[in-house]
Amino acid sequence: MRAKRRVKMDNRNVFVAIALSMSVLLFWGAFFETPKKPIDPKNNQKVEQKSEAGSIAPTINQPTIIKNISREDSIKKDKRVKIENNSIVGSINLKGAQIDDISFKNHKQKVEGDKNIIFLNPSETENGFYIETGWTSVGNKIKIPTKESIWSVKGNNILSGNSPIVLQWNNGEGIVFEKKIELDNKYLFRITQQVRNNSNSSIDLYPYAQMTRNKIPDDIQNFYIQHEGFIGVFDDELKEDDYDDIKEKKIVRESNEGWLGITDKYWMTAFVPEKGKNFKSTFLYDNGYKANYIINEPTTINKSSTGINQLRLFVSAKEVETIDGYAADQNINKFDLVIDWGWFYFFTKPLFFVIDYLFKISGNFGYAIVLLTIAIRLIFYPLANFSFKSMAKMKAVQPEMMRLKELHKDDKVKLQQEMMALYRKEKINPASGCLPVLIQIPFFFAIYKMLFISLEMRHQPFFGWIKDLSAADPTTIFNLFGLIPWDPPSFMIIGIWPILMGASMWVQQKLNPAPADPIQAKIFAFFPLFLTIILASFPSGLVVYWTVNNILTIAQQYVIVKQTTVKTN
Repeated sequence: MRAKRRVKMDNRNVFVAIALSMSVLLFWGAFFETPKKPIDPKNNQKVEQKSEAGSIAPTINQPTIIKNISREDSIKKDKRVKIENNSIVGSINLKGAQIDDISFKNHKQKVEGDKNIIFLNPSETENGFYIETGWTSVGNKIKIPTKESIWSVKGNNILSGNSPIVLQWNNGEGIVFEKKIELDNKYLFRITQQVRNNSNSSIDLYPYAQMTRNKIPDDIQNFYIQHEGFIGVFDDELKEDDYDDIKEKKIVRESNEGWLGITDKYWMTAFVPEKGKNFKSTFLYDNGYKANYIINEPTTINKSSTGINQLRLFVSAKEVETIDGYAADQNINKFDLVIDWGWFYFFTKPLFFVIDYLFKISGNFGYAIVLLTIAIRLIFYPLANFSFKSMAKMKAVQPEMMRLKELHKDDKVKLQQEMMALYRKEKINPASGCLPVLIQIPFFFAIYKMLFISLEMRHQPFFGWIKDLSAADPTTIFNLFGLIPWDPPSFMIIGIWPILMGASMWVQQKLNPAPADPIQAKIFAFFPLFLTIILASFPSGLVVYWTVNNILTIAQQYVIVKQTTVKTN
């Protein structure tokens, strides 16, 4: 029985399992959206939470009214303070003191275009995405500024890397609210909120901050390989929540230290509450997706006194050097994880630094991908050799195995004995090729992940028709790669690089021992075509990596197959 089980451990089965598992994991999300659970209305009901003292806890949510007017009209209709530094341009709405107009100057919407990436939008627009900060009180007994409050500007009226601004609002009852907003030369806002109490009694106020997104972004990929949605680190623990999860049920966490925000594939917003103060964060859906926090302990402001709270706000492109710099300089724990390096963080991030270095010395990100792929193949050359030699021996003895199967087709026990004798004679272990492959999988997946998430690959050309490695190959076989003046629909875009990838995978299969099982053989025969169609819509940088890796594998495997001989008589 033990011998029989060993015979069945043919490495073909392992490769089938790996191939099918990876295809399901990688490509299910590209075609099928995870079924949404029915929303329980009870989970979306507002619940008044009791504080430790038994009073009603302060609330910060105000009604969001979406008018669906254009972005341009919304920006024009209210008075604003201009924002501009080396990285962003936009404005702050003096109505509600909302930061709701931010574009990234160094990242364009199209490869050859001059329009900036627009990230934050006014609340009244369909794609509204905006930031608000302020104070609240228990039972809202104190008149505080709301979304409708009109703030005034004291002194400087342009927020830049060298010039902060001060906004002021007077509640008419002896309490004056001020916001000092500072901006560095990249993406960091420092907001100092100050309250001057000129009334006749002390007051308790709770500082808060909230970001609201009216709808899920249209370009979200819903792909398991990268998280897009709510994110935060709370007391050293990273938490990631999808939009669908938050729409079903709000999530509340308390923490003494951390940060929270919303992340897209290439862009992000995040709050860092004042250090040393316990806060409650909430991710929820309430006529919009909201991520907010409120400091749990009130700021008590005696009469003729001033209360102050500070916070940091990031509205940022997910540039690795920039994010890592902020994490170190600002001493923000695990802030670099806003870039989704994944499970293989310890492989993925170092690989990025390698490819970034190769990019800087080569001047072309596509060349950097090729150089990195070559380097990885060289590192794993001995392991791959071991695996390929095993497969080459398996391929070489296949004629003899087929002869034995035909000779002993009516005697399974004798067949197993003869096959085991053949394996011993040729010193073949059917499973010996599996371990080297399994060891390499995390590294290859880490490269795949790194290329998929890298903003640095966005809008980088390779050569010829590839103008953007983060976009799919724009050519297609259905118009003979541009020779026929016809633009096929998107599902018919199957370009040159995906075809090269599929062809190289087919050649690679021919160098491997063919599966004895007819069903396995059909799956293997179909797999190159399947991946060609699937990867046609993937970033071309990923397809280039996969194709080059296949070609290098073919070269190495071909040499080994030619050098491998067995004696079967």
